[in-house]
Amino acid sequence: MKSYFVYILASRNKVLYVGSTDNISRRTYEHKLGLIDGFTKRYNVNRLVYYETHPDLKSAIKREKQLKNWHRQWKINLIESVNKDWKDLYSEISDPLRIIYE
Repeated sequence: MKSYFVYILASRNKVLYVGSTDNISRRTYEHKLGLIDGFTKRYNVNRLVYYETHPDLKSAIKREKQLKNWHRQWKINLIESVNKDWKDLYSEISDPLRIIYE
């Protein structure tokens, strides 16, 4: 069964970015290497600080849009509810072979 993810990335200065994907390992890796032009590359937003799993694309996109409309402090509260130290969670979800072969 395929899973979808909504995630929040942060820079060292706590600039935030909300996104969604069907492969969180690959997508975070792309952000880390600056392979995706745009906001995250320009502001060096590449630390995975929050993510949640959704069973289908529709619910993931709905949640992504909801979070993008939240006030900054609400996003910070959400992150800190599960990741008080703003630890980069990439090592918890990464699987190098899976990134390459999916």
